Amino acid sequence: MKFTLSWLKEHLETDAGLDEICTRLTQIGLEVEDVDDKAAFKPFVIARVVSAEKHPQADRLKVLMVDTGAGAPVQVVCGAPNARAGLVGAFAAPGTYVPGIDVTLAVGNIRGVESHGMMCSEKELEISDSHDGIIDLPEDAPVGKSYAAYAHLDDPVIEINLTPNRPDCTSIHGIARDLAASGLGTLKARPAPSFAVDGETPVKLTLDLDDPKLCPGFSLRLVRGVKNGPSPRWMQQRLLAIGLRPINALVDITNYMTFDQGRPMHVFDAAKVKGNLTVRRAAEGETVLALDQREYKLSPNNVVISDEDGIESIGGIMGGEHSGCDENTVDVLIESALWDPMNIAKSGRSLGIITDARYRFERGVDPEYMVPGLERTTELVLELCGGTAAKAEIVGYKGYQPKIVEFPFSEVRRLTGLEIPVEEMKQILSRLGFSIVKGGDVGSCSVAVPSWRPDVDGKPDLVEEIMRIHGVDNIKPAPLESHAAVNGKILTTLQIRTRIAKRALASRGMLEAVTWSFIPEDQAKLFGGGSPALKLANPIAAEMSDMRPSLLPGLLTAAQRNADKGYGDVAIFEVSGTYENDRPEGQRRVAGGIRRGTASLAGAGRMWSNAAKGGGKPVDIFDAKADALAVLEACGLPMGNIQIEQGGPEWYHPGRSGTIKMGPKVVLGYFGEFHPLTLEALDVSGALCGFEVYVDAMPEAKRKATRTKPALELSPFQVVRRDFAFVVDKTVEAGAIVKAATGADRKLVTGVNVFDIFEGASVGEGKKSVAIEVQIQPVKRTLTDEDFEALTQKIVASVTKFTGGVLRS
Repeated sequence: MKFTLSWLKEHLETDAGLDEICTRLTQIGLEVEDVDDKAAFKPFVIARVVSAEKHPQADRLKVLMVDTGAGAPVQVVCGAPNARAGLVGAFAAPGTYVPGIDVTLAVGNIRGVESHGMMCSEKELEISDSHDGIIDLPEDAPVGKSYAAYAHLDDPVIEINLTPNRPDCTSIHGIARDLAASGLGTLKARPAPSFAVDGETPVKLTLDLDDPKLCPGFSLRLVRGVKNGPSPRWMQQRLLAIGLRPINALVDITNYMTFDQGRPMHVFDAAKVKGNLTVRRAAEGETVLALDQREYKLSPNNVVISDEDGIESIGGIMGGEHSGCDENTVDVLIESALWDPMNIAKSGRSLGIITDARYRFERGVDPEYMVPGLERTTELVLELCGGTAAKAEIVGYKGYQPKIVEFPFSEVRRLTGLEIPVEEMKQILSRLGFSIVKGGDVGSCSVAVPSWRPDVDGKPDLVEEIMRIHGVDNIKPAPLESHAAVNGKILTTLQIRTRIAKRALASRGMLEAVTWSFIPEDQAKLFGGGSPALKLANPIAAEMSDMRPSLLPGLLTAAQRNADKGYGDVAIFEVSGTYENDRPEGQRRVAGGIRRGTASLAGAGRMWSNAAKGGGKPVDIFDAKADALAVLEACGLPMGNIQIEQGGPEWYHPGRSGTIKMGPKVVLGYFGEFHPLTLEALDVSGALCGFEVYVDAMPEAKRKATRTKPALELSPFQVVRRDFAFVVDKTVEAGAIVKAATGADRKLVTGVNVFDIFEGASVGEGKKSVAIEVQIQPVKRTLTDEDFEALTQKIVASVTKFTGGVLRS
C-alpha cells in the first residue's frame, strides 16, 4: 500500500514529520517497508533560456544560453521544438541522474558544440508521457529554485507492508484513522458531498442470485453531460506517485477513490449499456473481453454484471472493454457495490486476475460506505467533468448490524502482560471507532465492532487493538518461567524425535530438503493416495492438486532435477507431514529419504577414487535399510525388538524392499529400491533407493524411575565367538535365525551376525545354508567346555524350534 505524505496529511491534521510518522506506523502494526524521499528530483532547478541560436551543424538543434540562477549562463544544446529565448523550464546540470531516460548526464559534445546539461521534458522527469517539447513554466517561476518543490515532485512516498487482516487500512483515510488513534494528530472528517440531483436513473438493476451474500448491495447513478478529458495535475501526480498510470478523468476518479477511501468504484459508458443491468452468475463457458484486453472464459462460480447484450463487468474484479469510458463518453453510470469476499478471492484466483478492486473486496470493504462512496465519486465527477447527476438507484442493501464482543478487561493482562487502566482501554477502542454499548465497569463491557473492521471477531482481536495502540514497545522483556524440575521436558516426544531424526540423517551425509505438500493427482495415486477427500478445492497450480500421501514423490523428482543439472549423486531427506485422509489423525509425521547414484554412506565417487572406503558402488536396498534403522535407533527404540519382513508397498521393488515392524501390528516404516514402473511414471531414472519411517508410530519409551544412567559394568572376561551354519528352507528369513539365536540366552549371547548364505545341490532342493557368528560374553566367570557345549545345544535347539533349521554337517 503506497501513499504520499501530503495525501496522508489531507486526512490527518498533524505537524509530525516524515520520520516520526514512519516510526509510528511501524509501532502500531503498519510496517513501513520503503520510503522514497524523492531525493532524485532535488538536483533539478528552474532555469530561464536567455538566448536560442540555430546549431551551426544541425538544422533541428539549437544552442541555448541558460540562466540557472547560479552565476553565468551555461551553454546547452537542445532539440525541443518549443525551445526559445525567454522560456522558463527545468534544468539538469552535468552529474544529474535523469529518471525518465535512466541516464546520468555528463558534459557532452553534440555536432562540435559542447552541452553543459539538459532542459527537461515531462517524460524525462516522469511527470507524464509527453516528450513533444521541454517543460514550459510561467514567466514568474522563481529561477534558481528547486523545480521539485515548485511542481510538488518532492512529496515523499511511503509504502507499508499491509497484512491481510487489515482491510480498513487499504485506504489512506483508514491509515490516518489509526495514526490519530495512536495520538499522532487528529483525523479530519470525511467531507459531506453536496450537489443537486435531477431526475431518476433510467437504468434499473436486478439481483438475480441464488445466494444473496454474493452481492449484499448495489448502488448506481447516472450523470449526464460529462466531458471526459485528462484529470487535473494534482490527481495525476498522486496516482503516478503510487505507480498508477493516469488514463482519463472518469477512470482516474475511480482509482483515486480506491486508494483515498478504500472504496473500489466502476464507471460504465451509459451509451454502451443496452437496457437494464442484472447481477447474476455467469453461464458455463461464457466469455468477456475485459479492460486489460484479455478475454476470460467464465463459469457459474463467477458473478457478473450484464445487460441485454451480455456481460459488461466481472463483479468486484474488472470491468469489460465494451462499456469502458473514453474521451467520447457523455453520459456515465457510476457503480458502487458490495461483493462476497470469498467469492471474489476464488474468482480472481481461478481467472488469474489481480486488481486493486479485487485486493480490497476479497479482504472486505466498509459496507456502510457503499452509498457515501457513490456520493463522493459523483461529487468528484461533477467537479472535474461537469454534468448533471440523477437520483441514485440502490438495491439489496439492508444495513450493517454490528458484531457485539463481550470483553473482560482482564484479557489484556492475561494475553500481553500489560497493566493498562480500564479508562485508557475504553479510550483506545473509542478512538479506533469501536463503541461501548453495555457495561464498561471494572470487570467487562460489550463492544460494538465498526463496519470497517470485518477482521475483529473476538476478545483476542480487541486485546491486539489495545496493545498495538498502547505500544508494543511498552511490553517489558521478562524471562521465561523456570520449570519445577531441573532439566524438565519442554518439547513433546514427537517434536524431540523429529529433531533427532533430522540430526541422525544429516550425520549420515544426507542433505535436508523441503518439498511441496501438494503433488499432482497421478503421483498421489501412484503412492497410495488420490482420494477425493485429499483433493484441494482451490490449488495454487493445476499440477498441485492433491495432498501428498508420501514424501517420496517430491524427493524423487527433486533428485532427478539435480541429476538433470549434472548432480547425479544425491542423498536427500525430509521430515514432515503426509496425509492419509482429511481427519487430524490422518496426518502422519514421517522421516523419508532417498539416495541416488553412488551417494552411499561411504561417499559418492567412482570406483578407483573411493573403493578403499567401500564407496563407488550404486546405492541399493541395504543403504536404505541402514538409513531407516539409524533413525529408529537414534529415536531410542529397542533395536532387539525390531522385525524386518520382506516386501513393501507396490511402489517398491517386490524383491528388493522390506517392511520394518515392532510386533505383528505396528508398522514403523518401509525401505528398498523402487519399482521400475514407479520410476517410469515419475520420469525418474538411475540407481535409486529410499525409505520412509513413521515417527509418530514409534511407541513411547517406558518411563524410568530416575533419569540417572546406571553404572557402567564391563566384563573382565574375554569375548568368545562361535560360528554356526544352519540348513533351512529358502523361504526362511535370515533375520528369523538371528532372532532365534539371540533369544537362546540373552545374558551370554550379546551379538549375532550373518556372514554367509549358500545355495546348492549339496544342501538339498529348496534349501539354503545360513552361517552366523555368535558373540558370547562371559559375565561372572570364564566359561568351561561344558558351558560352551550347553550353550551350543540351546542355540541349535532355539533355531530348530523357530525356523525348522538343522545344523549343517
